[in-house]
Amino acid sequence: MSPTNDLSLTGKLAPKFKLPASNGRTIALEDFKGKQIVVLYFYPRADTPGCTTEACAFRDALADYDKARIAVFGISPDSVKDVTKFAEKFHLNFPLLADEDHTVAEKYGCWQEKSMYGKKYWGAARNTFVIGKEGKVLHVFEKVKPAGHDQEVLIWIRENT
Repeated sequence: MSPTNDLSLTGKLAPKFKLPASNGRTIALEDFKGKQIVVLYFYPRADTPGCTTEACAFRDALADYDKARIAVFGISPDSVKDVTKFAEKFHLNFPLLADEDHTVAEKYGCWQEKSMYGKKYWGAARNTFVIGKEGKVLHVFEKVKPAGHDQEVLIWIRENT
């Protein structure tokens, strides 16, 4: 599969996935169909500054998400060991999913060529998908700024669902 920057999934069925999680379980998108809205946020790497800011903000807002019956998952190309360590270190109260071979990131158009200090490399783009109860992508947040993103997503869901 060649990586794509096509994030035009809005209105389409969200690509299915089944991945190992930081809580020791395997999470499948299909398990939430007909039951809950799902927030799936992609982040580049566990335990880095921006990713920690974003994860801790979702952690701190989780009671509001739970009240609204919204499931939250973070997903990165890290190993199960790394996402588990990250979740434990910061007492994250929602599952982080390990997409080690970046297959899911590719399906969602989040596996992209990046550049840092003049070096090009492939990595996960910081994008968030709001997936409705019927499995369709309701909204895509692209090039997310970690600080405050948890509230941006919650506000969008409250105003649009």
